Amino acid sequence: MTAPQASPGKISPLDRIPPGVKIAAQMSPEPRDLDLQFVAQMGVEYAVLWTDSTKSSAEYYASRKARFAEFGIKVYGFGNSDVHNQPAIVLATADRDAKVEEYKRHLRSLGKAGIPYTTYAHMPNGIWSTDREQTRAGASARGFDLAKATVGRWRDTTYGLPLTNGREYSEEEVWDNYAYFIRQAARVAEEEGVMIGIHPDDPPIPRLGGVPRIFSTFASYQKALEIADSPNVGVCLCIGCWLEGGEVWGVDAEQAIRYFGERKKLFKVHFRNINAPLPHFVETFVDDGYAEMYTYMKALQEVGFRGVAIPDHLPQMADDQRLATAYTIGYMKALLRSAQIESR
Repeated sequence: MTAPQASPGKISPLDRIPPGVKIAAQMSPEPRDLDLQFVAQMGVEYAVLWTDSTKSSAEYYASRKARFAEFGIKVYGFGNSDVHNQPAIVLATADRDAKVEEYKRHLRSLGKAGIPYTTYAHMPNGIWSTDREQTRAGASARGFDLAKATVGRWRDTTYGLPLTNGREYSEEEVWDNYAYFIRQAARVAEEEGVMIGIHPDDPPIPRLGGVPRIFSTFASYQKALEIADSPNVGVCLCIGCWLEGGEVWGVDAEQAIRYFGERKKLFKVHFRNINAPLPHFVETFVDDGYAEMYTYMKALQEVGFRGVAIPDHLPQMADDQRLATAYTIGYMKALLRSAQIESR
């Protein structure tokens, strides 16, 4: 397996991040003191946040950074949902250039605020789920059954079959549109010292609703990083999505972690387990799926991962979602401590 290293003369932005695997919490950008205290009490020192274009600005990002710092929490990443999963960018609709410019403004705002990372997903027809199902002891969790799937969703938009975006699109079109976007975004990301981590398709089905979903195989990721040709464009590796796809990916999640990590292309990890690969899966607790999650934490430790790993898509535990967060982060911290001890 080969892929480009950092471009000649260009330093990886990961070199500016302190060493070590960092467990982070995904939080609201408008937290209560109690929320910040809860995260700090778990010994978590990093957070990732999301907003939309109504608040996206350097001033807002800097204000959130200062707010979290009051409790000793660093803001590692900040996403903007209005420039994420955008068909305008993926399919080159009439407002593509406006969206690309909006994305570049987001990157510049992050750079000015001193926030090093943002996640980007290149899905034109949203995230697909079917009815919620039960996992361990009756906990409610996201499910996906390909035989029952009829719609995808992103924020307030619903995408229905058979053609989610009005017509059939070719792979060549989607790849050309990706190249048009990422080459512009990469230049700004390098100027601002911001990392862009590309999230896998969820679920990773290479063609859905008449549209190619190009981040559904390992080979496609290799191609995408070659096109970007930037040390600031890398991977947000969702272990859950990798487990959903199973053999479709071409390599397993551990191999992907080691491959991208060795090349300084691994920026963020979503730490999630599921009960089985496609065509039908249910998200479950971190210790209750078909994967042994220590395998991945050990790989992150051994490869010298410097980014953050976060809990993702947690099942509902009792009547307070913070319980599932605390359970998962506690489990992740124990896995990390074991990996650190084993690597001595």
